[in-house]
Amino acid sequence: MPRPTVAQLAYGASTVIFSTLAMLLLSETGSGAGIAVIALAALALGLLVAMTVPAGSRGTPQEAAGTAPEGERVPTAL
Repeated sequence: MPRPTVAQLAYGASTVIFSTLAMLLLSETGSGAGIAVIALAALALGLLVAMTVPAGSRGTPQEAAGTAPEGERVPTAL
């Protein structure tokens, strides 16, 4: 299983934080069990978001290294 990217970790963490705050404010719960259920639901939602964010691809190894296959022109910056 590949490692998660920085974007996946950021989206997952922000989802956990904001969904926990939103659910706690909307539910107005005060019991420990209610808070635990909300925390577990937020963690599950954060994991779901982190795993569904596209990982992004760098293309072929030649594109990632900045080289082109034989006979192909590489655009240069001005």
